Amino acid sequence: VPNHMGVMESDNVWWLDVLENGPASSRAGHFDIDWEPLSEELRRKVLVAVLSDHYGAVLGNGELKLVFDAEAGEFSIFYHQHRFPIDPREYPRIIGYGLDRLADRLGPHHPLRPEFQSVVAAFGCLPGRNEVAPDRIAERVRDKEICKRRLARLCVRTPEIARFIEENIGIFNGRPGDAASFDRLHELIKAQAFRLAYWRVAADDINYRKFTDINDLAALRMESRAVFDDTHRLVLRLLAEGKVNALRIDHPDGLYDPVSYFERLQERARTRSPAASEGPPGSSPARNLYLVIEKILAEHERLPEGWPVYGTTGYRFANLVNGLFVDGASEAKMERVYAAFIGQHIDFQELLRRSKTIIMVTALASELNALAHALNRIAKADRRTCDFTTNSLRRALVGIVASFPVYRTYATDSAIREEDRRYIEWAVAVARKRSQVTETIVFDFIRDALTGRIAAGQSADYRDLAARFVGRFQQFTAPVMAKGLEDTSFYVYNRLVSLNEVGGNPRTFGVSLSAFHAASQDRARTWPHTMLATSTHDNKRSEDVRARINVLSEMPAAWRLALRRWSRFNRRKKKRLNGEFAPSRNDEYLLYQTLLGAWPLGAPDPTELDSFRARIQHYMLKAVREAKMHTSWINPNDEYEQALSSFIDALLAAPEKNAFLNDFLPFQARIARYGMFNSLSQILIKFTSPGVPDIYQGNELWDFSLVDPDNRRPVDYARR
Repeated sequence: VPNHMGVMESDNVWWLDVLENGPASSRAGHFDIDWEPLSEELRRKVLVAVLSDHYGAVLGNGELKLVFDAEAGEFSIFYHQHRFPIDPREYPRIIGYGLDRLADRLGPHHPLRPEFQSVVAAFGCLPGRNEVAPDRIAERVRDKEICKRRLARLCVRTPEIARFIEENIGIFNGRPGDAASFDRLHELIKAQAFRLAYWRVAADDINYRKFTDINDLAALRMESRAVFDDTHRLVLRLLAEGKVNALRIDHPDGLYDPVSYFERLQERARTRSPAASEGPPGSSPARNLYLVIEKILAEHERLPEGWPVYGTTGYRFANLVNGLFVDGASEAKMERVYAAFIGQHIDFQELLRRSKTIIMVTALASELNALAHALNRIAKADRRTCDFTTNSLRRALVGIVASFPVYRTYATDSAIREEDRRYIEWAVAVARKRSQVTETIVFDFIRDALTGRIAAGQSADYRDLAARFVGRFQQFTAPVMAKGLEDTSFYVYNRLVSLNEVGGNPRTFGVSLSAFHAASQDRARTWPHTMLATSTHDNKRSEDVRARINVLSEMPAAWRLALRRWSRFNRRKKKRLNGEFAPSRNDEYLLYQTLLGAWPLGAPDPTELDSFRARIQHYMLKAVREAKMHTSWINPNDEYEQALSSFIDALLAAPEKNAFLNDFLPFQARIARYGMFNSLSQILIKFTSPGVPDIYQGNELWDFSLVDPDNRRPVDYARR
């Protein structure tokens, strides 16, 4: 996963170095941090939004603790398991506080008194965090460690000094209930290279690129050769030793320039690895290493044949083979069943636009603002566009990204593919048509920026600004699509949820035999070594769950009648909240499909039923939060979630007095029987199709897992 790494808690030494030294860290350029953000408060700092409450409340509760590691001679702020190293240049605030008190204890002639005073002064004379000339960074790196070792030795040799430091720590850590007692700690924290904040602040103010909306996963600047070298030492060594001969690259769309990354990886592997230098039969020098990428392609999108990879990780195949077992002729009937049950017709394309917009203005608002201001700098540099306002640019960007038909484009400062140009022009045209503003010339400006037209004849600085904007835009559209489609729309549009799969399109109701054969022939010709997946760690449902749910497309009339019966059985198990019943009809519709797909083989005993009930409750809680219709991760609706949990409890009560379960089980058994044929058939097709079959966790057994974390439970090796 070259795009990002985990950075919270206290075990990422690179991130800790950045927190300690800010721009003067030797790793400052490894992470994708904006050291000059819009907020003056965050200039040359990193926003770390990890607190469970507002900063002032957390500080006043005594949850932020100053801690001294006497063996290492260094100070840190701890927030539970999270460690934030103190800038060594700020140590004098701590060890220099109350020096008269220490002098009285040691006396005027103590031999180590001058040494301690020298250490205090030495820390204060370290090069500052904003001195980023290489020689000053090297001096800081060297001298701060010398000072720490001197301080550690003094603590060992002089108990009075160790006790003095512990007393000062107690003073700085304050007393809950006495607000003024935290003033010193607050001033110390303010002086650091990090700004601690409430986790909700991240959406608007965070100034480092992260993986989608996960603050714990900080993005890396993999376009830098130094970053590539530092992060690939282990994998290149394993290739050189012959212990690894192939690589799967996850989340490549987060990279600034994915194609250059693939080329560099192939080149380095070729020079380091005997295995990679051979390659599969028919391989070219540019793609000797067997490399597959987790690239999610739209239905109309093709993987560029010139890329130095052997294909994708197989999501397209998973959706193609799954579609074979969906009866396309029943689409209209299934649509009527769904619309009648939930009481409305859902326009999926409109839902997707709305979902992507919600993601942009909430979870990824800080990235959107940064993108708008980057575009504004370009506009202000040319008299023909200098009147565009930041707000007008931001609104236009939202419309364009919401209408984007693919995860991202792959333009560089030197070239743009015709396919990418068409995607951009199509998205701009749709956004312009839907725009509520009277003057739409701003859309032409953004189109020209994204296609490289505005850079022609401009200065080098202008061209650099334009190129950086295009790169950032491309890194932005991918997470917006992922969160808006996979993690929002897929949990709202529940017509036939076996189609709501990564890389899939719920509007494509079935795949014909001729279309499947045509795709197989094309794959044999263009990507014969691509992976063929049916289940992965990122699936919304395992292949066996999808195979069962697909059966519903072959029996829409029976499905409609079953829904009518089950809804009648379970009506009184709902709760009325604010004039509406909970759970909603749409969530109920999803729940019934989930139960049909995930129900265990055989009759579960009471313990197994309890375990299954808990799994379904956890799954449905995630589903309704992802849908963001009645509750969400950011603003949980406890009443709705409790009503949903109670509803599931009632549905899955002991079958002896459970009319619903007694009616459900025979219907489910019928679905499960046909689902088995579907499952076995798709496995046979996978093993005989052009490509390399990927078998998730062995998968020798029936697997009725749902979305993570359900599909990432420990593997039962004994059963296998």
